[in-house]
Parts: sequence; C-alpha cells; structure tokens
Amino acid sequence: MAIANLKDGDDCKVIGGTHAGKCGKVRDINTSKTGHITITVVQENGDRFKTLGKNVVVIPQENP
Repeated sequence: MAIANLKDGDDCKVIGGTHAGKCGKVRDINTSKTGHITITVVQENGDRFKTLGKNVVVIPQENP
C-alpha cells in the first residue's frame, strides 16, 4: 500500500507498531518535520490513536 493513497475517511487496519491489529477510519493526515506521515485512526467505539502512515493498510470498500 502506497502511503500517498491514504485519504481522510478510508477504512484501515494497523499492521505494525503499538496499535497493530486495530481497525478504524483514517483522520488528520499530517507530514512531520522529518517527512514521516502521521495519521489519527478513529475506531468504531470512538477511541482515537495516532500512528505512522507506514503502519497501516487501507481496507478496500466493497462494491455492491
């Protein structure tokens, strides 16, 4: 998954880092001073956490 394809509102799953295994929606995509992409993930229960963009994969939307 190319990090450049991340969009606000995408469903994602965290595959690395502290929050590995958690799923949610991508929010607040930022680029740090060092060039790393950081995002906020909002889970269905409302919990939020920040992670690096390289630690997530987008879950494809099902087309009816």
